[in-house]
Amino acid sequence: MSFTRLRSLIAEKQAPIVVGLDPMPGVLPPGVAVTDFCKSIIDSVCDLVPAVKPQSAYFERLGASGADVLYEVCEHAALRGLYVILDAKRGDIGTTAEAYAEAYLGGGYPADCLTVNPYLGSDGIAPFAELAKAKGKSLFALVKTSNPSSKELQDLITDNGESVYLRVAEMLNANYPTDNVGFVVGATHPAQLRELREKYPDTFFLIPGYGAQGGAASDIEKARDAQGGGYIVNSSRGIIGAWKQAGTTNYGKAAREAVEAMKNELS
Repeated sequence: MSFTRLRSLIAEKQAPIVVGLDPMPGVLPPGVAVTDFCKSIIDSVCDLVPAVKPQSAYFERLGASGADVLYEVCEHAALRGLYVILDAKRGDIGTTAEAYAEAYLGGGYPADCLTVNPYLGSDGIAPFAELAKAKGKSLFALVKTSNPSSKELQDLITDNGESVYLRVAEMLNANYPTDNVGFVVGATHPAQLRELREKYPDTFFLIPGYGAQGGAASDIEKARDAQGGGYIVNSSRGIIGAWKQAGTTNYGKAAREAVEAMKNELS
């Protein structure tokens, strides 16, 4: 299954880091095309990290050409041996969910994994999980997201005395194998990160919220499984926007240095 390869790449590079490719205005250097920027970042860090995570929104905003750019970026990352997590947070039901699953997991994009939103219930996740299993790919499902307002809904207490996010985690764990369906849990909620790890020792976590959103390396320690791993940490602006903080136009070199600094912090 797909997480097996991700675990292997993390062990090989000793870096549980995924570089978020979010080529947003203000991060993209002036006069540099999105395709060229993302490819350069990939080339600069591919020997240091196991994975990249293109955020589809920043490609979709380009209009009709965005799908081609996203495909080209995913393909380039795959050719460089990286595990590609396509961050689209899709969620729907019935044939619409099946169409989304086919688009992102059935060969429409060269991606190994897709982020999905399970908050529509089990019939909203099933088409994605079934196709991911059939194709040897994986999903990361939103459970406890990193944004501050997640508590407005995800922390509500259900009739059985559990929070909504715990109920979602239980639904996922009960119905789908942990070797290809993992959880998205924000580093900005360390208590919940620890709680979910204790309840689900074998589940793989994708951890956003590190760096720019306030999550620290000490918070991420709470996600370690019994083998000392079981997670991958996302950093987007902190890596691809490092050229701005460094005061340089060499964005590839700055991204590489930011990855090395992050690796040291996490270890």
